[in-house]
Amino acid sequence: MDLQTHISQLNRVGKSLEKRLKHLGIETVQDLLFYFPFRYEDFSQVKKIKDLQDGDEVSVRGKIELIASKRSFRARKIITEAVVADETERLKVIWFGQPFISKVLKPGDEVFLSGKVTMDMFGAKMVGPAYERARPLSRSPLRGERKETTHTARIVPMYSLTEGITNKQMRFLMSQVVGLVKEVKEWLPDDIRDRADVMGLAEAIKAIHFPESDDELKHAERRLKFDELYILQLRGEMIRQSLKKVSAPKLEFKEKEIQEFVKSLPFTLTKKQKISAWEILQDMGKSEPMNRLLEGDVGSGKTVVAAMAMYNAALNGFQAVIMAPTEILARQHFESLCGLFAGLDLRIGLVTRSMRAVSGDKRYEIRDNISHLPSHISPVSHISKSKIIKFIQDGEIKIIIGTHALLTESVEFGNLGLVIVDEQHRFGVEQRKILKEKMRTGEPDLSRALSSAEAREITPHFLSMTATPIPRSFALTVYGDLDLSIIDEMPVGRKLVKTRLVEPRNREKAYDFIRAQVKQGRQAFVICPLIDNNQNLKLQIPNKLQITNYKLQIDDKKTVLSEYEKLSKQIFPDLKIGFVHGKLKATEKEEVMKKFSNKEIDVLVSTSVVEVGVNIPNASVMMIEGAERFGLAQLHQFRGRVGRAEHQSYCFLFTDNNSDKVMERLKYFEKENSGFKVAEYDLDARGPGEVYGTAQSGMMNFKIATLQDKEIIKLARELARGIDFGKYPGLRERVREWEESVHLE
Repeated sequence: MDLQTHISQLNRVGKSLEKRLKHLGIETVQDLLFYFPFRYEDFSQVKKIKDLQDGDEVSVRGKIELIASKRSFRARKIITEAVVADETERLKVIWFGQPFISKVLKPGDEVFLSGKVTMDMFGAKMVGPAYERARPLSRSPLRGERKETTHTARIVPMYSLTEGITNKQMRFLMSQVVGLVKEVKEWLPDDIRDRADVMGLAEAIKAIHFPESDDELKHAERRLKFDELYILQLRGEMIRQSLKKVSAPKLEFKEKEIQEFVKSLPFTLTKKQKISAWEILQDMGKSEPMNRLLEGDVGSGKTVVAAMAMYNAALNGFQAVIMAPTEILARQHFESLCGLFAGLDLRIGLVTRSMRAVSGDKRYEIRDNISHLPSHISPVSHISKSKIIKFIQDGEIKIIIGTHALLTESVEFGNLGLVIVDEQHRFGVEQRKILKEKMRTGEPDLSRALSSAEAREITPHFLSMTATPIPRSFALTVYGDLDLSIIDEMPVGRKLVKTRLVEPRNREKAYDFIRAQVKQGRQAFVICPLIDNNQNLKLQIPNKLQITNYKLQIDDKKTVLSEYEKLSKQIFPDLKIGFVHGKLKATEKEEVMKKFSNKEIDVLVSTSVVEVGVNIPNASVMMIEGAERFGLAQLHQFRGRVGRAEHQSYCFLFTDNNSDKVMERLKYFEKENSGFKVAEYDLDARGPGEVYGTAQSGMMNFKIATLQDKEIIKLARELARGIDFGKYPGLRERVREWEESVHLE
């Protein structure tokens, strides 16, 4: 047997169990060894029966004196009762619905029992304990003498399972293969392992499944966490080093023109906006590609900072492109930039699958104006696909806004100098390669700026933007290849959204308030966690080690369709109610949002589809049903959809779950308006998966590590930065293997 042995070759693995294991991603011995526990039950304390106390969660060792199964007269259930004795006292043991136990265990058998002790007038008792025959001590290939138990009298591993598999089965299977950890290849160089102060990989894997002590478990956990975090940091460092091998256009900081642009703005930049703009403009002046993340709270003014960078690229004779995840957001960027650049001799183009437009003078053959655009965007031409592609290719359009359609459409850039990606942080090497291939590097403008040799290796500067406040530990882990610019202050005069956790008895008052706001000309959002009653909530097992008991509780669901029916027919029959969710076609969502933007809808019922990229300045109320189901960072994104104009705005939180933990989280959110503080709090409380929506990307599918492991994150980053991959070729190969094993967007 070796690491690649199929799981079907193990004892007691039939076709049915094989299929269930495959569902968990376990097909080989190696898959099994790397399927780590998600929690532990500590039954390592073994007591004499006479020393047992009520409420103890411990283990005992004794001999079975009596055991028998009978049918309960009242409940008609099978009850198995036993008497177990050690040299000090007797213990009564009861199992419900497990008649096979009386056939497996016999009088005279020496057993370990692990569970909770209760005391009554007759003495100590255990109900439903884990049981296991005592067996002689054996020798471990790695650590010598091994405990005589697998399921009891130790720190017992508990695994995340699927229907039809028990933890006892998993531990039995693991006990068959754990000796093969000696075949697991150690990939960390000795000096890196010493500097990280971590144990060997084989030893860590064995200890994570069958720890002999809490201290050993902590050391195993540290090693396996370091591995996951170090690989991410190594990947980021590989990207950083690869970018240093290519050239980027040196875009001179046009200080005079940029200052004039800033003076023309109808508002004053904040200190953090100025700092971020300076960092970006300085990076653009270098010959190596900028690779930066601009992070800012909702409404902090990232767009104007990006506009300064785009304008500076245009002043240098280069094009700048900004890509958005949705057509709605792309169009909003088009409108915003047309307004910011009004009066400047600057062509702006919009390219999505369904929309193409150009701002500028009348020589662009206006065919029909895009409806519902603000008056400052004039003239705007709705032109053919072939014409706008030609204008971009010839370099006449300096600012291009679009979706990822820009990567798939037949678009070629004349002289692309800057790429900005909004809310798409996993825009990576492959996408940049596509853009590089789309660059017409032989065009005159570019040839004047670069030698032909340089032109062949040119790659644009890259800026990613996000309105999701990201704690530093998260950013350093996931976006380790990116430099950070942070805008963590709000523009002067921006009104804070008043947030209230509303008790169920005050729901009618909230509805009355919404009605009053609509009468004043305002609009409202109502957010629900689900689309319909047939949609199941994904329950995520915590991705961190814990020694505890674990229970999942499911309360009533709130759905878009049921709320829409209730609001339109019962609560607000006189108002215009609409709904939108992720299962609608893109054109349908676009139409609904257009109606909401044009005030043809008073109240919009939605899922989290409105979380990012929806700008409705007239909306003043955000009502969130089932608020406990969302991460606080996500709630903050919802809250940021209102308060985008001069009107005072409000956010109402509703929950049917009044547990202490839920109340603590929501009350914190009620009083805290800083997105960065909210995100940090939520990260510590919930972990990253559901908070940031990264679970589906593969990047954050950690088996053990969490973003709360700040010390290990810092260590992994330090040991990865500047590493010589030529000296450690095995590290590069390990990263490649990891990339093949996960889904990278």
